[in-house]
Amino acid sequence: MEFRVLGPVEVRRDGESIVLSGTKVKTVLAALLLARGRVVSDAQLSRLLWGWNPPVTVSAQIYTYISRLRMRLGDGVRIARQLPGYALDAGDARIDFLEFERLSRLGTEAQEAGDVERAGALLQDALELWRGPALSNVTEFLADTELPRLEEARAVTLENRIEADLELGRHRGLIPELTSLVSEFPVRERMRAQLMKALYQCGRQADALTAYHAGRRVLADELGVDPGAELASVYQAVLTGDPAVAPPARAAVARTAPPSTLPADVPEFTGRRAELAELGRLLPPSGGRSWHTRRFLVAGMPGIGKTALAVRAANESLDAFPDGRLYVNLSRPDGRPADPRDLLVGMLRSLGEPMGTGESDLDELVRLYRTRTTGRRILILLDNAVSELQLSPLLPGAPEPGVLITSQTLLGPIGGLHTRVLGPLSTQESLRMLTASADPARVAAEPQAALDIARYCAGLPLAVRIVATRLAARPSSSLRRFADRLAQPHGRLRELEARGLSVP
Repeated sequence: MEFRVLGPVEVRRDGESIVLSGTKVKTVLAALLLARGRVVSDAQLSRLLWGWNPPVTVSAQIYTYISRLRMRLGDGVRIARQLPGYALDAGDARIDFLEFERLSRLGTEAQEAGDVERAGALLQDALELWRGPALSNVTEFLADTELPRLEEARAVTLENRIEADLELGRHRGLIPELTSLVSEFPVRERMRAQLMKALYQCGRQADALTAYHAGRRVLADELGVDPGAELASVYQAVLTGDPAVAPPARAAVARTAPPSTLPADVPEFTGRRAELAELGRLLPPSGGRSWHTRRFLVAGMPGIGKTALAVRAANESLDAFPDGRLYVNLSRPDGRPADPRDLLVGMLRSLGEPMGTGESDLDELVRLYRTRTTGRRILILLDNAVSELQLSPLLPGAPEPGVLITSQTLLGPIGGLHTRVLGPLSTQESLRMLTASADPARVAAEPQAALDIARYCAGLPLAVRIVATRLAARPSSSLRRFADRLAQPHGRLRELEARGLSVP
């Protein structure tokens, strides 16, 4: 379920809008949401609904609105009577203004850390949650109370995003937007200073100075004050040609490619269309964002093709995860579980974190890992997991990253985990894989032998790969001869070994 107040108050379930009839019902819902789980007293609700002129039946009418909300929202949301009023528990529902605050905070933190490009993306994501004027279909009493705070938060986020764009050298595209914003917010000095910087960086020094003088007159006429320190400082810098307001050198720096540590895709990958479609539906965020974690487990016996499926799905999800795709093998070559500290250090290095050789505190590594993955649309493939305990430090703490896990066993309870158990390939799928892996002409020359080989592989993609490897090493060998050897149950496993590969 999703609650929206950054625009008309709205509730959505499974992509469909839930009808809430009447301004008063929407006002009660918005008031409870904006209270963040705290109790809203009957007296507060009365003022937000009717101002200082409530009806005689105020308590009964409030109860009626609460009852309507309970009926429309269902069991997933709890509105409890807690004297002296009501409190709303939204459970795991998405609430747009909380998501806005989270993204805005992450963007500001990234900006302070010098990661300007990531900051700009996060701040823009936050701003895109606004669908128009907030609280546009509630009473004037609630709007007058809450709207100034929400609008101020939006304006600050907008200023921070514009500052990031200026630092990235995007000044030319900012001038129309800033011109409109300065008209909308004539006494916001930071926006006017940003307009002056953008104009100056486009070679329009005179226009930048004109913008300053227009702002000085507005401040004097409306507030009776002179420009503040920031606006006055930018004016002096523009007037004297100070390098501080020149286009940033970083504008010419090419963007660093997102990390990708995935193993090579299997070119002869065959089948699994239903599984790929399911992964393609559940892993990517909806509309670029999601409030819920996206975690998917591919389970199955050894050799069934779990890793190949996961890698293919990861390669098909490039557009959904533009910030990178990471692969981690959770097993050592000898089959023992890998040390999570070593895995975290490797992932942090892939994410651009300078790591030395002495990092050994697991809690600190987990904290740093979750900080670096928060707000980033990356896909993390955790291969060969053995338990939920092993996975715990490797799971991001934010909803933006997708996590794809493979394991031979069904894992215990992990929040947001979808599970798909892989079965064997059909004989025809195995035959298509064999044809793609081996010489198609040899398969066409001995179709029945090729079909028998595919059947003896028992639907295991690993077995088909081994057969193809062995056939490639013996280009003059008959497929029928190899099929006859596979027909002997006692020697079949011996035949299914090649170049370090073997069927367990």
